[in-house]
Amino acid sequence: MTRKPTLLTMIGVLIGSGIAVGACSSGAGPSGGSATSSSPAPAPSAPSSTAPRDRAYHPVIDPAKFSNRVTNRYFSLPVGTTLVYEGTRDGRPQRDEVVITKETRVIMGVRCTVVRDTVTSNGALVEKTTDWYAQSAAGDVWYFGEATGEYTNGNLTSTKGSWEAGVDTAQPGVVMKAHPRPGDSYRQEYRPGEAEDMAKVLRTTATVKVPVGRFTNVVVTNDTDPLNPDKADHKSYAPGVGLVLADRVRSGHHEHIALVERRG
Repeated sequence: MTRKPTLLTMIGVLIGSGIAVGACSSGAGPSGGSATSSSPAPAPSAPSSTAPRDRAYHPVIDPAKFSNRVTNRYFSLPVGTTLVYEGTRDGRPQRDEVVITKETRVIMGVRCTVVRDTVTSNGALVEKTTDWYAQSAAGDVWYFGEATGEYTNGNLTSTKGSWEAGVDTAQPGVVMKAHPRPGDSYRQEYRPGEAEDMAKVLRTTATVKVPVGRFTNVVVTNDTDPLNPDKADHKSYAPGVGLVLADRVRSGHHEHIALVERRG
């Protein structure tokens, strides 16, 4: 699941400075593995979806049309960068470190960039997630899955929400379009009954101020989860920076995090 704001996939994730049918395979290698094909066939575009549990959802993925070099203006993944977010969950301090690694993983034939996301509260581990992203030739950033774990007192207590495209009917989704427009709606992930997050673009001209600065022409999305209908997150993506702010606006909990540091 794209669990932001506590997992920033992106979610969860990030800064500007970057599927074919078959079993998935994995492998590590340097960034920039798959080159975009020069074939005249159109690149895959972000699939829109209005049905919250459309079991017919099955985007056509051509690995030749993807690259692990994610350069989207609102969600880029420059290798070696660390993003630090801080805020609160139900009044308790929360810190989220997102590391864009040089590792890659091949999923459904697509070489994806590996992003590691660690959430702590008062120094105690709360959640660790590994996310996999790739960018289509059209410029949309696709989400190919996550391996996530929740922790209590240092012990792993749950891996619910983990999924990998091509495994157990899971399909990839889109976390940021190349040219987001108000009203755009799309799936971010899809494993029926386990990971079904969706997003809708609310605005593209917002102004946001966070500890690292003030930003204009910010894209704001409303992220929802049909499996948890009382949860919704507003996320703000600044051009040339990425995710800068996330607020849970409806649920039994309140969460707020903002970008406080960028390294690398």
